[in-house]
Amino acid sequence: MREMQNLLIQAENAIALLFLLNDKNLKGKIDLIYIDPPFATNNHFTITNGRATTISNSKNGDIAYSDKVVGMDFIEFLKQRLVLLKELLSEQGSIYVHTDCKIGHYVKVMLDEIFGIQNFRNEITRIKCNPKNFKRMGYGNIKDMILFYSKGKNPIFNEPKIPYTPQDLEKRFPKIDKDKRRYTTVPIHAPGEVESGECSKHLKVCYLQKGGIGALILPHLSVGTKKV
Repeated sequence: MREMQNLLIQAENAIALLFLLNDKNLKGKIDLIYIDPPFATNNHFTITNGRATTISNSKNGDIAYSDKVVGMDFIEFLKQRLVLLKELLSEQGSIYVHTDCKIGHYVKVMLDEIFGIQNFRNEITRIKCNPKNFKRMGYGNIKDMILFYSKGKNPIFNEPKIPYTPQDLEKRFPKIDKDKRRYTTVPIHAPGEVESGECSKHLKVCYLQKGGIGALILPHLSVGTKKV
C-alpha cells in the first residue's frame, strides 16, 4: 500500500507545529511555508451563507475565527509560532508571511530578528479591494503585504516565468523593421502630468539632443527650470 503523502491537521497551530517537529521528524525538511495569520483587528470573522470565500467581519453568519489578540500580545503570539516555523524550514527554505499595513511593519521587525535582516527578500503587495466605503480621514486601505524571507543565503527560488507564445510576441512587439525584426515603441515621458504640460512641447529636445560632451541640452522653460 502506498504511503500517504499529505497531512491535514485540525488543532491549535502551536501544538500542530510541535507535532510536526517532534512526532513527524520534519525539523529542517520543509522548503516552503506560507502563512496567513490574523491581523490583530480585534474583530470576529464570519462565514456568510456557508461560503468560506465570503469570510468577513460582518455581524451576520457563523464565526469562522476570532481575531481578538491585539497589540504586543499578538506580536508575542506570532513570534512563538514563527520560531517553530523557522525550525521546520530547511537551509534552502523560504517563508511568506501574509499581513496588512497596520500590523505588518511590526511583524517585519520581528521577522528581521528571527530570520535576519540579510534574509529579507521582498515585500509583495497584494491589492485586496477598491477603496469603497472608506470613511476614515486618510487614503484608502486597499492592500495587504506578503513578507518573503529565506532561512539562509541560498534559497530555492524558481522565477515565475513562462516562454512567450508567438501571439505574446506579436502583441508586445507589433512593429516590424526593414530587416523583418519585431520591435515596439514606448513614450519617453511619464504618463499624465508631463504629457499634457509645458514640457511636452520640448520632449524631443529635452531627451534626445546632446551637447558635444554628452550633456543634455535643455530648452528654456518659463517655470521650474533654468536656461542651459
